[in-house]
Amino acid sequence: MKSPPHEISGEPGKPVGRIAGIINYRANEKWGTRNVRFGFIEFIDDLEISAALLNAVEQWGKERGMDCIQGPMGIFDFDKEGMLVEDFDKLGSMITIYNYPYYPKHMEALGYEKEVDWVQVAIEIPPEIPPKYVRVSKQAKEMFGLHVKKLTNSDISKRGYGKKVFNLLNTAYAPLFGYTELSDKQIDLYIKRYLPLIDKQLLPVIENEEGEVIGAAITMGSLSHALQKAKGKLFPFGWFHLLRALTWKREDTAELLLIAVRPDYQGLGANALFFEDLIPIYNKCHFKRAETGPQLEDNVKELSQWKPLNPTFIKRRRCYKKKL
Repeated sequence: MKSPPHEISGEPGKPVGRIAGIINYRANEKWGTRNVRFGFIEFIDDLEISAALLNAVEQWGKERGMDCIQGPMGIFDFDKEGMLVEDFDKLGSMITIYNYPYYPKHMEALGYEKEVDWVQVAIEIPPEIPPKYVRVSKQAKEMFGLHVKKLTNSDISKRGYGKKVFNLLNTAYAPLFGYTELSDKQIDLYIKRYLPLIDKQLLPVIENEEGEVIGAAITMGSLSHALQKAKGKLFPFGWFHLLRALTWKREDTAELLLIAVRPDYQGLGANALFFEDLIPIYNKCHFKRAETGPQLEDNVKELSQWKPLNPTFIKRRRCYKKKL
């Protein structure tokens, strides 16, 4: 995996664009492709600039035997991916890319076409658990022995639940577009970087009768406004805005970062258990709404689970591709 940065400047000392070229050899081997990815792309509204950036990655990929370019994609599969193509006026989240409306216009002008789209799901938090979820979760408990477990810091650090959750994500996400399983080293990095930030009451896992983790939902309060106030910097006072949003002054939106169910348990009521657990907690935390992370538009199983909550599909993002 290689990621050389390319940067172009207009006036001396004033960058006007950036891009990274990435070859994920593990993904190419798994999916039988020879793709070079572009990611972390930023450019002013000048077609000459965007063309120069993308051409640099195209040529770099060709020199290494690649026959297709795709992106925006990340170095790792939990990096931010997909270029926003709709809803530019909506507030973004910390796990997604925001770009201006002219970005997709440049991609199309340069001969790039859609490979896949992701959408986010927005819901209003209901005051009560919808009856369907109550009924289905009861069946899941009685018929399949499923139950929700709330993790502690000791569970994550000393009893291996952090690795159990990410191993589950590897299994559940394996069939999804472009996904390659995280290595043990990458899993350790994500556990140390992200799990300590999350209020554990917002992180339900589901176990079966044998104590195996078959489902996990990683959620947290939104940090979008706090990040705006921090202006991308922890110091001198950015940390205060983030800490405030994480603890005593939450925003009114919850972010459903990741939801995963082991394939052999999908359709058996695990998602209903998540909602039965989280909806009362969200109300207690005064969350009025929730948004998922990007979900593939053709992932019917994933998207259909939201139907009892009257979802709205927003913030479409696109992975573009082009033959080299």
